[in-house]
Amino acid sequence: MRLTKKALLVGLVVAITTVVTFNVNAGDPFRKLGRGVVNVGFGVLEIPMKVYDVNKDEGGLAGCTYGVFKGIGFFIAREVIGVVEIVTFPMPLPGATDSKRDTGWGYAPLMEPEWVVGPDHDIYNIIYQDFPQN
Repeated sequence: MRLTKKALLVGLVVAITTVVTFNVNAGDPFRKLGRGVVNVGFGVLEIPMKVYDVNKDEGGLAGCTYGVFKGIGFFIAREVIGVVEIVTFPMPLPGATDSKRDTGWGYAPLMEPEWVVGPDHDIYNIIYQDFPQN
């Protein structure tokens, strides 16, 4: 019973914080939550995407060696950032403004690109169907 009251109180505090800190100009906390969930769920896709990128830029041998290690590094970074975005979604973070030159607090992505699969990696035009092909 006591644990239920504490959980309800924590949920209420998170809900109030989300509503109070919601600022249309500063981004969206629910977009931040979604971004965190996608980063945690699909962060492993960084490995084949970095192999593809390095292979395209530097050749097959570099893609098989350096690309794998680069992908593992980006995979770990995306997973950690995804967890941070999930945990801190109701509150803006310092330095996470929509503009790179602005200072202050916001809900902007902590890692670029914002999503694991961007238009430049959508090879078969599945996710970004209306986005023009390169």
